[in-house]
Amino acid sequence: MTNRLVSWLERHLKALVLGVLTLITYVAAINRDQALPWAIAALLAATLLAGLLWPHWLVTRLAVVRTGPDRAEEGETITFHIEVENLGWLPRFMVELVDRLPFAAVAREQSASAAEATLGVIAYIPGRSRRRYDMPLVCEKRGFYRLGPIGLASSFPLGLAEARQTRNEGRQTLTVYPDVFTIVSLPLHGSPSQIHRGGYQLPEGAGAAEFSGLREYRRGDNPRHVHWPTTARLNELMVKEFEPLASACLHLVIDLHAAANVGTGRHATLEYALRIAGSIARYATMNGLRIRVSADGAQSLVIPSGSGELHYREILDELAIADANGETPFASLIERLSRQIPRGETVVIFLAAPPEQTDAILGALAMLRLRRANLFAVVFDRDSFSPTLRGSANSGQKGCDTLFAGLLDLDAHCVLVRSHDDLPRLFNP
Repeated sequence: MTNRLVSWLERHLKALVLGVLTLITYVAAINRDQALPWAIAALLAATLLAGLLWPHWLVTRLAVVRTGPDRAEEGETITFHIEVENLGWLPRFMVELVDRLPFAAVAREQSASAAEATLGVIAYIPGRSRRRYDMPLVCEKRGFYRLGPIGLASSFPLGLAEARQTRNEGRQTLTVYPDVFTIVSLPLHGSPSQIHRGGYQLPEGAGAAEFSGLREYRRGDNPRHVHWPTTARLNELMVKEFEPLASACLHLVIDLHAAANVGTGRHATLEYALRIAGSIARYATMNGLRIRVSADGAQSLVIPSGSGELHYREILDELAIADANGETPFASLIERLSRQIPRGETVVIFLAAPPEQTDAILGALAMLRLRRANLFAVVFDRDSFSPTLRGSANSGQKGCDTLFAGLLDLDAHCVLVRSHDDLPRLFNP
């Protein structure tokens, strides 16, 4: 209550001082039979009324609309268009445009109210006319943000009081996606088509399929799969049939446990994981692969298998708001998925858990391998993301080495990520 009173007094100090002077002048004029004190008192009263009422008149009969994109990427510069219309017949002048930019406040670790910014001043706008302003902004951090309302403010001409009105029309939300990058190729080969034609994208060395028997030749079969001894014996073309060892679907499994997020701002393990996940999703979309996502935060994130641009956008929408606020250990999530994962699916796992969880995670990954899942592991060097861990008793270097050794035993393809790594170069050597 005290802070509000102090703030109110600061905003209205000039008006209070002028009001007191006006009152003193009127008291002095009453006690004197002269015209000058009355004229001075009237002038001060007129000034006070003009200073209080005129700003309110300036912001009335004005409409303002914000338009612009509803989606962007981290680091991208976007432009919002602000259109102000004077609905009255008389001109308006010296009106400020004020907006709230919450994504800038989050990036600077400020409160949302601190993100209020003056976009510019409308020096003059004639009656029944419009003015358009362009506002370039840098999207500093991923997330889903509610914009505005955009405001009109004026304290012209004397600054005695500020009149303000807000409008919540036009673009009201903005989704900032993780900063994805182009991946030219992953350690996968083939293209999504029939398995016996070598068409599934698999980790290198995984093999495409396992021989399961023979069948009659069908139009379109690969001649290389003809089994000539049986064909000669039966005098009928017979081809080898294969059982898939892997599917053409990529499965992104992200660790949203609170303890798995190390670092601050954009240089945190979660931020790197989401950028990589979005980039792999983009690669899958461009190559016609099906992809799905699983994670356990405060709420479970489950995006079913799909492909195409709309599916890719759905993935980015979820990655934009993902947060390391979960309580489920990563090993528990992997164990649950191992009971329902399709045989041979390619699973991309993001590993940034504390060292004490290494054994449990390796055990859960072994269950995935029993399902003949192909593992692609993105391992984060926790020490590099948190300098306070380097050289300490809690250093995770030993745990990282143990994790790498276990992953290699499971025949997983591994990529080690450190803080400030050039991710495009790391994934496009």
